Amino acid sequence: MNKKKCNLNMVLYELRNINGNFMTHFFGIVFPNVMSLIFSKTIGGQVPEAIRQEVTTSIMLSMSLVIPMAITFIGYGAVYAQEVENEVPLRMRLFGFQERSLMTAKIIAHMIFMTIALIIYGIFQLITMDVPKPALSSIICLLVSLYLLGIMLLVIAHSIANICRKFSITFGITMCIYFSLMMLTGMMGISTEQLPKMLQKAAATLPMTYISNDFADFWQGGTYNFMPFIQSFIFLGAVSGILMMYAEYRNRRRLK
Repeated sequence: MNKKKCNLNMVLYELRNINGNFMTHFFGIVFPNVMSLIFSKTIGGQVPEAIRQEVTTSIMLSMSLVIPMAITFIGYGAVYAQEVENEVPLRMRLFGFQERSLMTAKIIAHMIFMTIALIIYGIFQLITMDVPKPALSSIICLLVSLYLLGIMLLVIAHSIANICRKFSITFGITMCIYFSLMMLTGMMGISTEQLPKMLQKAAATLPMTYISNDFADFWQGGTYNFMPFIQSFIFLGAVSGILMMYAEYRNRRRLK
């Protein structure tokens, strides 16, 4: 059978799937913009004027993390879990679509949608938030980090859906992980330093912790020790790879 590779039609099909998911639009576009505005007015309004811009920058950076987490983790996990439950990937393979091609199309489509969400978020921040102009190196570092994070979270959500094979279970697990990550990495108004020591160690293994807590310090330039941040990406990448391999192993056993 002729194996079909990733093409424009496959990417457009995935984009239509994303566009039909209300949760992706709300949590990936509306939610981070609204929450950044609310936090900047409440938390930012309670701090001294001297550090207000730094706090506002930290809030903006923290809420930018919601975009990949919502689009490529919750949103993708929900849509793909429904596909798995309805045996859509199996039927696609029977028609000659390779798993790698399908995955590539999904990643490209979600990166396109994430780019749109980030552009909207950036424009909203310029209009409503008092954030200092960033250094070019800082904005590049942030964008690369968000895209890498988005791809890794998508792979994790993909693996969870393939392991659980039920929408309800997958959605429950991804939502629990989502809110746990928000709590650990200081995105829910609780600083990572306020958490118990054990939870602080767990938070140190996550890239979101460093973006949320440290990136404001070099937003306008300066030096930063990237080693712990890079190590956290290596750890998250290892987790996503192990989950993907386990999900593929489970699928091979199921199809025998």
